[in-house]
Amino acid sequence: MSFNALDIAASGANLGRSWLNAVAHNIANVNTVNPDGVEPFRSKLVVAREAADGKGVEVVGIEENDAVAPELFDPDHPFASEEGVVTRPVVDLATQMADMIGAQRTYQANLSVIKSSRDAYASAMQIGR
Repeated sequence: MSFNALDIAASGANLGRSWLNAVAHNIANVNTVNPDGVEPFRSKLVVAREAADGKGVEVVGIEENDAVAPELFDPDHPFASEEGVVTRPVVDLATQMADMIGAQRTYQANLSVIKSSRDAYASAMQIGR
């Protein structure tokens, strides 16, 4: 086991943290409705790739979901258009919940690798004593 294991796992944990933050932001805005004429909230998607040095992953950006915003007829809503249409946010709660589980497991797995690596390094240091 090399010290690269810590760097790789730390980059994976960072990805998991960024992913969890994006999912939390999306879930918090699942019912956010904007006034007529204002762009609806769109769920954020984390974009990641292999790190340039080949040791782990890196977050390269955040993209917005470009799906068509759902519309709802609700003429009594304060943000309804003159036709009575309210544009809903582009967030699928079921997808966000599944993403939350994946992000949480990514984060936990990488923290587990960090702990195991730390314990192995500590045990290796005891050999020379």
